[in-house]
Amino acid sequence: MQESILNSVILLSSLGSVAAVVLFVVSKKFYVYEDPLISEVEDILPAANCGGCGSPGCKAFAEKLVNTEDISELFCPVGGNEIMAQVSSILGKEVVEKDPTLAVVRCQGGCDVRPKTTEYQGPRSCAISSIIYSGETDCQYGCLGDGDCVQVCKFDAMYMDINTGLPVVISDKCTSCGACVDACPRGIIEMRPKQKRDLKVFVGCLNEDKAGIARKACNVACIGCSKCEDICPKDAITMTNNLAYIDPIACTLCRKCVEVCPTHSIIETNFPPKKVKKDTAEKKVNVESVKINTDA
Repeated sequence: MQESILNSVILLSSLGSVAAVVLFVVSKKFYVYEDPLISEVEDILPAANCGGCGSPGCKAFAEKLVNTEDISELFCPVGGNEIMAQVSSILGKEVVEKDPTLAVVRCQGGCDVRPKTTEYQGPRSCAISSIIYSGETDCQYGCLGDGDCVQVCKFDAMYMDINTGLPVVISDKCTSCGACVDACPRGIIEMRPKQKRDLKVFVGCLNEDKAGIARKACNVACIGCSKCEDICPKDAITMTNNLAYIDPIACTLCRKCVEVCPTHSIIETNFPPKKVKKDTAEKKVNVESVKINTDA
């Protein structure tokens, strides 16, 4: 009995030793060298693994940064210029500073201006809805309202407004990772340069239908009248397929386009109230005074 137990112990020990030797030889033979710079770069990245850099994660992005000779086209939107400057100092490679961007929802077709004409019963997903049908309204370009963009946001920078049924971006939390842009099947979310005080002027519509059809589907749809394009002093507005688009780079935020838009489809955000000119205010007071005197 004791001899059989001893033999079993010796056999198992021998098998363990052989297995250890085999594993050691295999690990040496198939060892993959990893540049220590990869770990060093990965440590300073934000570890968001959002994919905004074009890589599946921060680890893969670090490998790309280390193994790519020219990294001027590579950028971490979450870490921004500060993180990229640290990467540059570690790798000794030149990086290009980029202006911060912000996700913008280019649709304002809420429940009050874009009436529902059908009711969908099924899984609530924009991706599924866009494949099965054109939406619960007559606008086949606007937000589907199922919140796919909110679900993919890892930074809690978006939420669905219960009153309008549209996604809302929290500017202070947005890291411009672009996950919401990729998740939207309608392409209504755009990354636009972040201006000082988060000032924005953009066309909140993507409807390419002709004026009558677009206006019937949504009260604030762009009708392609070209008034905004005609009045823009910087040629920042172009008309394509019955739809106006404001170039965020060329736009100087003068807001002249906002004033002439007949359907109020051009959105301005975070601007202070316009000051009333003194002469205009005095004229208004004088007119009211004359009217009072006349009535008297």
